[in-house]
Amino acid sequence: MVCIMLRNGGVGNGGQPCMLRWSNRIRLTWLSFTLFIILVFFPLIAHYYLTTIDGGLDEAGPRIFEARAGGSLCEVRHVHDLCRIRESVSEELLQLEAKRQELNSEIARLNTKIDSCKKSIENAKQDLLQLKNVISQTEHSYKELVAQNQPRLSLPVRLLPAKDEVDMPPPRNPASCRLHTCFDYSRCPLTSAFPVYVYSPEQNPLTPAIDPALRQALQASVQTNAYVTDNAEIACVYVVLVGELLEATSMTPGELEKQLHSLPYWRADGRNHILLNLSKRSQTQNLLYNVSTGRAMVAQSTFYQAQYRPGFDVVASPLVHAMSEPNFLEIPPQVPVKRKYLFSFQGEKIESLRSSLQEARSFEEEMEGNAPADYDDRIIATLKAVQDSKLDLVLVEFTCKSPARPSLPTEWALCGERDHRLELLKLSTFVLIVTPGDSRLLASAGCAFRLFEALEAGAIPVVLGEHAELPYQDTVRWSEAALVVPKPRITELHFLLRSLSDNDLLNMRRQGRFLWETYFSTSDSVLNTVLATVRTRLQIPAAPIAEERSSEIPHKSGKAAGTDPNMADTGDLDLGPVETEPPYASPKYLRNFTVTVLDMYRTWNRAPGPFHLFPHTPFDPVLPSEAKFLGSGTGFRPIGAGAGGSGREFQAALGGNVPREQFTVVMLTYEREEVLMNSLERLNGLPYLNKVLVVWNSPKSPSEDLLWPDIGVPIVVVHTEKNSLNNRFLPWDVIETEAILSIDDDAHLRHDEIMFGFRVWREARDRIVGFPGRYHAWDMNHQSWLYNSNYSCELSMVLTGAAFFHKYYAYLYSYVMPQAIRDMVDEYINCEDIAMNFLVSHITRKPPIKVTSRWTFRCPGCPQALSHDDSHFHERHKCINFFVKVYGYMPLLYTQFRVDSVLFKTRLPHDKTKCFKFI
Repeated sequence: MVCIMLRNGGVGNGGQPCMLRWSNRIRLTWLSFTLFIILVFFPLIAHYYLTTIDGGLDEAGPRIFEARAGGSLCEVRHVHDLCRIRESVSEELLQLEAKRQELNSEIARLNTKIDSCKKSIENAKQDLLQLKNVISQTEHSYKELVAQNQPRLSLPVRLLPAKDEVDMPPPRNPASCRLHTCFDYSRCPLTSAFPVYVYSPEQNPLTPAIDPALRQALQASVQTNAYVTDNAEIACVYVVLVGELLEATSMTPGELEKQLHSLPYWRADGRNHILLNLSKRSQTQNLLYNVSTGRAMVAQSTFYQAQYRPGFDVVASPLVHAMSEPNFLEIPPQVPVKRKYLFSFQGEKIESLRSSLQEARSFEEEMEGNAPADYDDRIIATLKAVQDSKLDLVLVEFTCKSPARPSLPTEWALCGERDHRLELLKLSTFVLIVTPGDSRLLASAGCAFRLFEALEAGAIPVVLGEHAELPYQDTVRWSEAALVVPKPRITELHFLLRSLSDNDLLNMRRQGRFLWETYFSTSDSVLNTVLATVRTRLQIPAAPIAEERSSEIPHKSGKAAGTDPNMADTGDLDLGPVETEPPYASPKYLRNFTVTVLDMYRTWNRAPGPFHLFPHTPFDPVLPSEAKFLGSGTGFRPIGAGAGGSGREFQAALGGNVPREQFTVVMLTYEREEVLMNSLERLNGLPYLNKVLVVWNSPKSPSEDLLWPDIGVPIVVVHTEKNSLNNRFLPWDVIETEAILSIDDDAHLRHDEIMFGFRVWREARDRIVGFPGRYHAWDMNHQSWLYNSNYSCELSMVLTGAAFFHKYYAYLYSYVMPQAIRDMVDEYINCEDIAMNFLVSHITRKPPIKVTSRWTFRCPGCPQALSHDDSHFHERHKCINFFVKVYGYMPLLYTQFRVDSVLFKTRLPHDKTKCFKFI
């Protein structure tokens, strides 16, 4: 029994384990049984013994025995020894039990220590893995630095031209000037930033004769132009306004030459000068015909073949509007595709009309006896036949109902007032523009006016005459917005126009709207386009687009960020390096010079145009896969060093098709400090996070005793001038990454969701990639658009309360997008996310990308936001329809899929791991 108890206690004598053999157990059992017999039967044996031996005793004998038996049996020697043994064994058992409990406590403490050691080992392994990643990244960076054959480009130091003039040999014939023979490149280094000096009205002797409206429009544009300088000594080009002159003004070529030569910086031959002759009327005064302009460029709307110097002079657009921004509400919508008339034409060819201009008279003299073929009679006959056939509804008028506008010889004059012409154009799918009958008149103000009005009204221009020189033709691809048809094909014109699909028609109309808004609509755009044309020819990059300077709010940090178990990936994988990855800013201006040369046509024919240089764009070219391993792998971190993989190989590297990078969280907040602090804490330990930018939209500063969490990356708090939702998308200068995660202060996203969204965005950099999807729905009853947040198998928007987008779109939203949209956002304090979706879809013609199945992203239990107000949805309905009016069409496109991770629902072997366990 003793051994059994000791065995159950787990220890034996001396604290050793009880390891008795089976025979020892039998002996102990027999001994115990013997002791039991003795204790039970000993009194009976003793009674029997006394009775038998002392049979002669008297009655006192039983009393003596009873007295002895009734006493303590321990007084008997053998029984006393046995009791003593029992007490000793019991005491020893108590001691052993106490020691057993002490040893169990020690074992529990050691087990806890073992668990702690195991955890420390795992942490050490993770730290070692992180250190290996850092060493690997450092080795990559070092190898890349050594292997680079050229320094990394950025915005260069501005180098101004030398004051000393460079002697240039005179051209053989000033009429054959080209840039390489007549332009002084020494004044325009690639790093000069293209300084432009505009002659003031006091310096220009032609000022009294110039139309005052043109002078005022030019002066207003000069004040806002990024290239204009007051220092003529450092200027690359000099701009002088030479017209349009007042109608009553007459000036001989000799007088005009004398006044040009009197300009302070003419330098005898007018090198690097731009003579700007703007048109306000359909019959412009070609002042510079028969005038020796030397080495000065000419920018105007009308050119004769003998006068125009290709690649040197500029065919400019007329200046019709002097406003700062078009009135988008008056511009007709781009849909429906087909309008009332298939095509229209109004004009009158007045052969008896003779211009009083000297160049027109000389032009007529040159034409005598040498007139080229004129197809006007065939054009008239063919168009009348189409109109009479009634196959399609067309409108052609070859005689003006009201007096015709003055025109140049062989040119079709405009009919009626501008407002009446626009009304007809709004009803026309196509509009015909018949070039002058004589091909030696390359460009005319009358044709330019027709082209301008057609683009404004959304009528697709059809230019009859391939010899015509359209405005800015060396940079603008007119084939994307207009049809240029040779006059001999007039008999096939009807067939050609009928063959265009609705898709092509809308693309052309949309491109024409872009050209009109960007290059023709305002006085600013006209001046900017002329300067951009010259700058592009000189291969000088545009001025860098401005960034919003941040006014940082000092704040106290140091509060230890808590760990929310719902924020991290519950899988057994890390999401990527955190503390061991140093901050890494996206490289800027890597294509600051080459983009002007290599992407000239794309920048001129796609929004936002050529007027700004961006530090990076989502459209930069992507290397083929093998280039990452064969000489061009700078910055790339392929998964498994190119071998691929899942699990830890996948988490250790970003992979993809672009080099490594990080992202910036931009969080807009307004007087919700507790909610904000909780949201910031949830970002603790987030991989690839560069910094957090808190846009403090409240006029009140944060509480002085507010302690901000320490999340391992900088938290920058910026003050805003006013409470505006547009502040969410300002391109703050402290944002150093291309990737921006725009997130509300009450958004509730897990770390693995954020990381997956970031990885998806890296493969679709030109789109909005995010979590909550919405769509635009059509209201059949009211024939208008509605904003809808119900569950749907289609979506067209991803809310920017939890979405990734490229910083490039922050520039466009703040500085390029029509101001009317931002004003609407401020008026309703709503719709900024819809406006951003409109902008990106308008630029890319692609829908956004939704990731994961999440449909909402609000923090449970957080205070209600503005979106819970009933008026919220009514305002968003109005916003959508207003934005459609501004753009002229609905840019949003539908998509019917969302993105989940590779291997998400794939059954993997036990030794493999998924990329993301729950996505």
